[in-house]
Amino acid sequence: METYKKEFIDFMLDSQVLKFGEFTLKSGRKSPFFMNAGAYTTGGQLRKLGEFYARAIHDTYGLDFDILFGPAYKGIPLAVATVMAISKIYGRDIRYCCNRKEIKDHGDKGALLGSKLHDGDRVVIIEDVTTSGASMAEVVPIIREQADVDIVGLMVSLNREELGLGGEVSALQEIKEKWSFSTHAIVTMSEVIDYLGHTEGPEHKAVLDSKMKKALEEYYREYGVKNR
Repeated sequence: METYKKEFIDFMLDSQVLKFGEFTLKSGRKSPFFMNAGAYTTGGQLRKLGEFYARAIHDTYGLDFDILFGPAYKGIPLAVATVMAISKIYGRDIRYCCNRKEIKDHGDKGALLGSKLHDGDRVVIIEDVTTSGASMAEVVPIIREQADVDIVGLMVSLNREELGLGGEVSALQEIKEKWSFSTHAIVTMSEVIDYLGHTEGPEHKAVLDSKMKKALEEYYREYGVKNR
């Protein structure tokens, strides 16, 4: 596993964005872990988060794209932080764009904020995590209504590796099949579990004790995708 992925897992734990315990998800599933990107609340955290996304996007898609699109609301700070990190680390000036939840009818009118979309633009979408793909059903039509763009792919922070709404493949795979673009994550839950299960130190041992490992195994036995 790449070093930045290990650092990102530690970063999620230190920021209390990734937690282990007992949680009820929107889907009604009882999950032994929970990921909440809303817990990134400081300038330092957002700076580091943008750098992790920048490295993952660079390694996955390269930098041959024009727009980083962040779906409202959580995707807005993610997009801004990441284009700043790409500029700093790689010297590439990427434009950012986000959708508005309510279309503005005065001043800077329209459905978007940030850069406009132009025909021929290559777009990467950035999100925190997805379990159902509902946000893509909202934003992909908005993006494609604005201009004839090429959506290169989607980058999320964590692939939960759970069955999506169709009950056969993951939500990320469902998005890939429905919208015909690549989907990737900075880390997968398999990588998280493997790293925390083999990392020495009292903090990590406290997170994944035998009871938690059993809970994760049972959860993925019921909801996990095949060939994790």
